[in-house]
Amino acid sequence: MTGDRPVAVVTGGSRGAGAGIAHALGSHGATVYVTGRTVEGAESTLPGTIDDTAERVTAAGGKGIAVRVDHRDDEQVAAFFDRVAREQGRIDILVNNAAIIRDEMMARTKFWEEPVNVIDTLDVGLRSSYVATVYAAPLMVPHRSGLVVFTSSSGAVHYAFGPAYGVPKAGVDKMAADMAHDFRDVDIAAVSIWMGSLLTDRVRGIIASNQEKFGHILDSAETPELTGHVIWALSQDPDVMAVSGQTLIGAELAVKYGIKDEGDRQPPSYRELFGVQPNQQQAHVMR
Repeated sequence: MTGDRPVAVVTGGSRGAGAGIAHALGSHGATVYVTGRTVEGAESTLPGTIDDTAERVTAAGGKGIAVRVDHRDDEQVAAFFDRVAREQGRIDILVNNAAIIRDEMMARTKFWEEPVNVIDTLDVGLRSSYVATVYAAPLMVPHRSGLVVFTSSSGAVHYAFGPAYGVPKAGVDKMAADMAHDFRDVDIAAVSIWMGSLLTDRVRGIIASNQEKFGHILDSAETPELTGHVIWALSQDPDVMAVSGQTLIGAELAVKYGIKDEGDRQPPSYRELFGVQPNQQQAHVMR
């Protein structure tokens, strides 16, 4: 990486995983572009804005830059990466995290009982990750370095909430594998990272509402910041190309790099908890 500050882009950074990842990258001194639709003054049923996240990045020691981008709109995405090109000339880390999560998708219902638009996860989640990487690649390739990360989960290989959730997770795992093949000759790494149960603000609120009932969540859950610190460690690893194309478990990477979570905790991996592991990409190549 060149320049005073590594340049990172975190999509879907208003809240949740994206906000935590951006905050962690900021603590390592990165310039972090935070994209999303929720800005100061906008109406939203959920707390958190990209402006809030950018401020936290800066407060942590980085430089946070909030840019409103609707990742359903390819022209907005292209314009955003043009801006990054003008202002920075490169991207060192791209974190593809933007996703639509509808409440109906998380209900304990059959897929045919849910509104059809729950499958919008294929647009913002799967397709949006592809498009962002297409536009980010020209800011990495000339420098022959960079890390592309897809945030994912074990729902890629087991039932979790239904097809609208699991299919895009499986898709980004495969996307990382195939993009890594094309990136290999230019020394750009692409990986998918499984996050565990996340201690988002919403989940913390649930725990606080009934500590006796929900306190056990703290035994295995991860803060979103853990994934951000893991991504940073990967970006600094001189052997990162050895894992390019793989789906990695964030909790296992944390152990590898000696990263502890909030409260000096070491969250367990889903492999350890449930015997669940990523699918292995086969070596055969067809052109």
